[in-house]
Order: sequence, then structure tokens, then C-alpha cells
Amino acid sequence: MDEKKTILIADDAELNRELLKQIFDKQFYVLEAQDGEQTIKILDEKHDEISMLFLDLIMPKKTGLDVLKHMNEKEYMRTIPVIMITGEATVETDMQAYEYGASDIIYKPFTAKIILRRAMNILELYENRINIEKKLEKRTKQLIASKEKLAKSNEFLVNALSSVVEFRSLESGEHIKRVKFFTRIFLNYLKAYYPEYELTKDQIDLMVNASALHDIGKIAIPDSILLKPGKLTKEEFDEMKKHTVYGCEILEKFKQEDSDFYRYCYDICRHHHERYDGNGYPDGLSGEDIPIWAQVVSIVDVYDALVSKRVYKTPYATDVAVRMIHDGECGVFSPKILDCFDRAKDIMFESSEKFNDTDYTVENDADAPM
Repeated sequence: MDEKKTILIADDAELNRELLKQIFDKQFYVLEAQDGEQTIKILDEKHDEISMLFLDLIMPKKTGLDVLKHMNEKEYMRTIPVIMITGEATVETDMQAYEYGASDIIYKPFTAKIILRRAMNILELYENRINIEKKLEKRTKQLIASKEKLAKSNEFLVNALSSVVEFRSLESGEHIKRVKFFTRIFLNYLKAYYPEYELTKDQIDLMVNASALHDIGKIAIPDSILLKPGKLTKEEFDEMKKHTVYGCEILEKFKQEDSDFYRYCYDICRHHHERYDGNGYPDGLSGEDIPIWAQVVSIVDVYDALVSKRVYKTPYATDVAVRMIHDGECGVFSPKILDCFDRAKDIMFESSEKFNDTDYTVENDADAPM
């Protein structure tokens, strides 16, 4: 052993403590306790220093089982192996000791060489397990850090790609930020009030990032249509509607593997103009056949389009936009989506006003509902 470790011997019989001390005092520093209460006191004060506990079953004030129970409550058993020393054990007490986490039970009278060997074997096993746990914890932290770094890089690339569409459309680039922000708010309300969708935080994070690519297909739309300040003709509108399909074709070209993130991107890109009544495009999906993440981005995109200035329109007042959405003038949405919209509209309005503040960060607001 590289350094001398500490063991605690807890026994009300001084002779037994002395016998054990003689066996171990060359390899260990030895602490002693003569009853259960004193044992617990020493453990509470020095559990970080103690490498092993020899524990008598029958002691005054607190029994060995009482000590084991306390160690479990304090989680000392994770790092301190316990060897029970007893001459009055029964099958029942043995079972209780093992259930509490005792590593071994040695019966009096004991043989010095045997108890030394058994103790050293148990200590080695504990040390190996603890070392493995530490390595695993370190590796887990490294993997989490790598995952977070990769997620940030992916988000940067997604935002950069989606911003190409914004700048080409002569937008400020704030539309993508607002869509992502509103999408997170909406998904959090869905998670809180409609648990049947079984949304998790990790899924929400991916869906929010995927929402930035909802209009990526507009890259393929001619400027004469995309930037037209007036109303589109039927032929022009038919071409504009194809941005949902073009976007999916672009995603397919960059696809590396099937993943949840790719599925969210594809569904949002293709289906964010579907309508709950089946009269949307490009596939005429209806009801819950429309993926819920696409339904969310659909209403978020509509709301932001209504309250924002575009090349073809001036912004609507918030109350007018809300009425238009409820009246079905800008799409048809499910009752659940409209319910979440009513719950979220105030915070969406308040937060959208703050986007003009360069010092404003959206992370806290996006954790709604509150």
C-alpha cells in the first residue's frame, strides 16, 4: 500500500479491540470506539479518513445494526467497507447486516491471519471499485463537455445556414431568433399541460434548434417571387409553396445519418405549412398526423410573420394577430396548440418587444411556463 490508511474498530470489549489492533496496527492507523454512539460520532467526524470499519454486532447504546443503518442514511457505505465481528449472530441478524451493506461477517473467536487476509481482499475490492467510479465520473464529464461543445458548434452552423435565408429575404435575422425562442416557450407549455406528448428537455433542445431551418428551402425560390412587395399570383404562390419540398431536398443532400435531430428538421421544414383541417401544403396532412413539433413551429411562424414588418406588409397589432389566428385566417390549429398559444401569448409579446434591447438575453424567459 502506498500510504498508511485508517481503520475504525468498534467493540465494547477492550480485549477484542486490542486483539484486532495488534493484527492491524502495522499496516493501518487505528481508531477505537467502545459503543455504538461513539462509533457514529467518530464516523460523522472522520468518515473521509476511514478506510474500513470493524463493527461488533452487540454494543451498548447503539447496536452494530443501528450503526449500519446510520451509515446507509449518510451514504458512508459507498466508501467504507464494514466487517461485522460477532459471537452472538443468528441467521436473522446476519441477513440484516448483509442487507444493510456489510461486506463480511467474522465470528469470534477469529484467526489473525484469516481476518487480515479477508480484510485486505475487501479493501482492495473497494479501492478498485472507487477508482473505477472516479474514472467513469471523469470520463462522463469529458463526454458531457464534448457533447455540449458539439451542440454549440452545430447550433452555430444551423443559425449561420438559416441566416442566409433571412438576409436574402432582406430580413434582419431576428425572425430566426424569435422563432427559436417562441418554439421553446410553446414546447415548454406543451410539456407542462399536455404530458401525452412525452416531451423531454433533450427533445425540446433539438426541436428548438431544428426550428431555425424551417424556411431553408426559400434559398431555391427566385428573387422575383421571394422579394416581391405585392401580392403573389397563383403561379408565383405555387412556386413559393415549394420551399417546403426544396428545403427537404437540401436536408437530404447534407444528411449523414438518421437521427432525432434530422427527423425534427425534416418534419418542420416540410410540414410547417400544413393545417389541422387538412387544407395545408405540401402533403395535406390533418390532425395529429402533423408532427407536434411542426405544429408548434407553424403557429410560431405565423404569429411572428403577423406582428413583424415584411417586404410585402406592415406589422399587425398583437391583438389583431391573435384574433386572426383564432379565426383561422392564417392557418388552422389544434385546440391544444391554441390553448398553449393563449397561455403563451403574453410572454411571447413581452419578450418580442425586448428583442430590440441589445442587452437582453432570452434564456430565462424561454423557460416558461412560470
